[in-house]
Amino acid sequence: MTFKAVIFDLDGVITDTAHYHYLAWKRLAEQVGVPFDEVFNERLKGVDRMGSLNLILSQGRFDLTEEEKVALATQKNTHYQELIAEMTPEDLLPGAVQALDEVRQAGLKIGLASVSRNAFTVLSSLGITEKFDYIVDASTIARGKPDPEIFLKAAAELGVTPEECLGVEDAVAGVASIKSAGMYAVGVGDPQVLTQADRVIPGLQDFSIADFLD
Repeated sequence: MTFKAVIFDLDGVITDTAHYHYLAWKRLAEQVGVPFDEVFNERLKGVDRMGSLNLILSQGRFDLTEEEKVALATQKNTHYQELIAEMTPEDLLPGAVQALDEVRQAGLKIGLASVSRNAFTVLSSLGITEKFDYIVDASTIARGKPDPEIFLKAAAELGVTPEECLGVEDAVAGVASIKSAGMYAVGVGDPQVLTQADRVIPGLQDFSIADFLD
């Protein structure tokens, strides 16, 4: 295989913002008088912002207008943004910087495909924005994963074909997005879960671009 670019997902691959989402939802839940703990938080994983809010509100007796719900969701996101602004390079997952540097040294382009609307803030806090040649976030696409749009857009902006790209993802929907785009998929996580991936590794500490080059 002759790859010319590697496109990474952000959350769960390069860093993990799940704890910050938990803290932000916990603060909002307590504000409206709903008990909130890590067990309940598990129900919110994979659920979008308004869906998560509705799950929290279902624990109490609320009769809110759509406008009031949007205001609460905005409050949560504002607090989340305050939290992630305090992230540091110490929040990088093991092997992340080494993987990015190794891909760069091999002469390949590097893209980021994240459905987070806060991707640029997270990258800035982590101090790695400049390591990417192009970044695609939720603000520039119409459809989220598993639709292939985000990876296809990243490839186009990097000036390479999908077949020349290797995508790295930790979520089932993300791996499906890579495969639908016609790319080689490296899954990060459990091979019993990421069954559609061409190869699965435990984390970026186990990623070596040399393993994928002719």
